[in-house]
Order: sequence, then C-alpha cells, then structure tokens
Amino acid sequence: MEYAICVVAAAPVRKEPNHRSEMVNQLLFGETMLVLEEKDEWFKIRSTYDDYEGWLTYHLIAPVDKQFAEADQYFIASLLTNPVTLPDQLINAPMGAILTGFDEETRLLWDAKYKYHGTYRGMKKPFNSELLKKTIHQWINAPYLWGGKTFMGVDCSGFVQTVYKLLGIKLKRDAWQQAEQGHAVSLETSKEGDLAFFHNESGTVIHVGIVLENKQIAHASGKVRIDRLDEKGILNVETGKRTHHLHSIARVIQ
Repeated sequence: MEYAICVVAAAPVRKEPNHRSEMVNQLLFGETMLVLEEKDEWFKIRSTYDDYEGWLTYHLIAPVDKQFAEADQYFIASLLTNPVTLPDQLINAPMGAILTGFDEETRLLWDAKYKYHGTYRGMKKPFNSELLKKTIHQWINAPYLWGGKTFMGVDCSGFVQTVYKLLGIKLKRDAWQQAEQGHAVSLETSKEGDLAFFHNESGTVIHVGIVLENKQIAHASGKVRIDRLDEKGILNVETGKRTHHLHSIARVIQ
C-alpha cells in the first residue's frame, strides 16, 4: 500500500508502533497519507496535509489511489460532527475532516460507498472574521488532550490547526512549527486572527493561541478557553495568575 486514507472519525497516531505509546497526533476522516513502513499491524505514515509522521494500525485506514491522495482538496466538514453513511454504517466525521473526492451534486466521496450528509466549506475561500469567532465559540470547553484534534479532546496546536483549516489556511501540526509560518508582528500591532506563541524557561515554543479583540486569546489549556493577553503572556481570567509567557506573535492571514 503506497497511499492510505483515514476511514474513522479520528485515528490516533502514535510515536511508536505500540498501543501504549504516546499519541502525538490524530488523522481525521478523509485525510490521506503516504505509507512509509509496515510492521505487523502497524503502518508508519506521513500526512499529505502537514507532513507529520507517526504510527497507526491498519484497522483505521484503507488504500486510496494516488490521484486522490495527492489532489488539491477543496471541501472540508464544517460542523463539530457531520454524518457520513455507508450502506449499513454511520461515521460521524468531525470538524476538519477532508471531503476527499467530494461531488457536490451526488455527495459521494472518493469511494461511492461513502456519502456525505453534513455541512461543508470550500477550503479556498478567503479568511472570514465572523467564521473565526463562530468556530472558536463552538470549541469552548473542549477538553485538553495531547495529540488531539477534535472537540472530544484537543491540544493547543491541534485546536489552532483545525480552526484555521476551516478558514482555508494551512498550518503545520506543532506549535513550534506554526511559529515559523507567517510573519512577525508586535502585540501593539496585532489583530484578531493572529497567532500568539509562548515559551518555556529555555525559550522553546511550547504553546499557541489565537489572538482575539480586546486583548483576549483563545487557546487550549486544560480546556479550550478565552483568557487575557498582555506583553508578558497569558493571564487566567478566573484565577488572575499568569499561565504562559509570550514568545512572539505571527500573522498568518494574508
């Protein structure tokens, strides 16, 4: 198998080929991948969306033609859950699922046994500030989960990547990778939709959030929440304590 596609709502991608190994990522329904290596029931894969690598089991994927795996994708699932039917089964595809091979008239996907019934958005549409606010609002209180990318559990960079995916902006998977995208702006010149990055004691970027109006920031820390942002970092609105130290701010919206 050269290329594969995720055929479950969200497939756990692990650091090593072991179920006890750390989950470093999730691939969402319809996302495609290059198969790098096979080891028993495990496949080492590289996502075609962001080049992120890891291990998952064969139960979660199916072979897919190269033409679908490498094609530009135009549509994305836009609600927190979106029904996909098979002849006798149902899959609840999460927000951010890619509708590979989607036909708007028939609603069939890359394989005609999959039919999409949810709402969707074109990935090539321009940035929409109102959609950003609406999308963030849907994620509030989603629990933090290392490696997660759905409202059932999400980490800071997974939250940011999935929200911006819906807005037609492709970001890398980890916070430190996202910090290398776009161009730097100051806190004073920052605006809604910019990304703020935060560092640990050694100066390494370990956290990311979305800049909002009125010096607020949306981020996944314990859960997806909105806190205060100042020149030093994040202040928890409930406790008044500083939780993260500001590293930089980047503008990824053209």
